[in-house]
Amino acid sequence: MADPENTLILTLDTGPVTIALRPDLAPDHVQRIKELAREGFYDGVVFHRVIPGFMAQGGDPTGSGMGGSKKPNLKAEFSKEPHIRGVCSMARSSNPNSANSQFFIVFDDANFLDGQYTVWGQVTDGMDNVDALPKGEPPRAPGKIVTARIAADA
Repeated sequence: MADPENTLILTLDTGPVTIALRPDLAPDHVQRIKELAREGFYDGVVFHRVIPGFMAQGGDPTGSGMGGSKKPNLKAEFSKEPHIRGVCSMARSSNPNSANSQFFIVFDDANFLDGQYTVWGQVTDGMDNVDALPKGEPPRAPGKIVTARIAADA
């Protein structure tokens, strides 16, 4: 683990997932993810949209895909970083500056997203546990984040 302060550990009901945070690409988004994780915001939140061969989306406390945190939306921090397997990126509405708490993890290369969504991390371990999440929009029995922790705090 390179930098515990920039390592997110998601414990899913399918198993642990380690994510290397990328403050070099998206400092404000990484700050938000760390803040929400430290507040326990993501604990118990489901993956409400899991599309095989594309991505798993979560981070909405309502589980509907329409919710977020009470914090203000973030300004886009788009980069040239490609959306390849294991990349973690922020979900948003059609407004580029509407990312808040929802994020997605890419299953397979999704280069059509490049430069349009803010990449903030990369799964370094446990991608098989992301693959194992129940599929659907929404899944009948959605998989969930049991806990989200910053490794430095563990």
